[in-house]
Amino acid sequence: MGNLVGSFWSSEPPPPIVLVPPIFDFPPLAARTRMLFPAYDLLFGKLALRCLFEDYFEQAGKLNTRIMLKPIEDPHVDLVATFSGPIDKKSGHNINGNAVLRWQRDLNDPNTFMDLSVSDSEPILCMRSSAYYPKFRLGAFGIFPLVVSNRVYPEDYGVMGLRYGSECLSAGTTFMPFPLSSETPFCAWLVGKTGRLTAGVKYKPLGEGTYRMRLKDLKNWSYTIGYGFGSGSPLNPSFNFSLEVDRNSQLIASFYQHLVVQRRVKNPLEESHVVGITNYVDFGFEFGTRIIGDKSSENLDKSSFQVAASWQANKNFLLKGKFGSLGSSIALAFKSWWNPSVTFSFSGACF
Repeated sequence: MGNLVGSFWSSEPPPPIVLVPPIFDFPPLAARTRMLFPAYDLLFGKLALRCLFEDYFEQAGKLNTRIMLKPIEDPHVDLVATFSGPIDKKSGHNINGNAVLRWQRDLNDPNTFMDLSVSDSEPILCMRSSAYYPKFRLGAFGIFPLVVSNRVYPEDYGVMGLRYGSECLSAGTTFMPFPLSSETPFCAWLVGKTGRLTAGVKYKPLGEGTYRMRLKDLKNWSYTIGYGFGSGSPLNPSFNFSLEVDRNSQLIASFYQHLVVQRRVKNPLEESHVVGITNYVDFGFEFGTRIIGDKSSENLDKSSFQVAASWQANKNFLLKGKFGSLGSSIALAFKSWWNPSVTFSFSGACF
């Protein structure tokens, strides 16, 4: 009996725990609609770099609020509303906003969905839809502006596309369902992957509103080759480096790395056996230089660059900063994980 009581009082303390918070934005809003765009524009680390360079970097002096509502009664539907307004009422800026109502067929598969967006900018009302069939690896998608102040270009009447996608190959095309002429398609891409090496090509005629089939014009072609690794899960580190020849006139080199690090913490709000927390650090840069000059770009800078980094300290706090040839800025974001989920962000220019 004494041995039993002694073993009870001498029970071992719980093992130390390192917290693993969820990713601040997962999946990013841009990733939820990736099936609406050519794979060439998203692979090679392009989607991650776009989120790193653009997300939460709004106009200086504005407070941005994003609200996401997911009804418990129907988890296939969610509503994302974004508002942006000046902190100083005397600045003369107006409050801008948009809302997107989304339906997703499978909670674990964002590739088949339909959404309806309302905005105070063009297009005012727009419907987007994507359907992907994993068994056949085929998909179709469409973007249809329903309310537009002035329809000038063919894409103002809608864009549709077809795609094939597997782990090693992606191919597709986009075209106008209501073309103003018979000049279709206006975009096509092909991307292949073997091991850690990825290569791709995209054809898109140069010129806004003009889509003539000029396959021999090198300015209508872009090529990219990339090297990288990563499991695809944001809980694991990843990295990607790519070189792109854009329209035979610009060479773009880019690098992106996602780090998963742990740091020791002593949080009085946590249990004593919580000794650390996982942080997520992202770093990326992009450098572009003209390789073939033309008269239309004589007044433009020959080269451009931008560097950005982000640090997620916990599930509620995100710090980002970037600088480059166009200036520098810093952004702070705070997120609550209630329902509805609310995200506040503020950005400012450094110089």
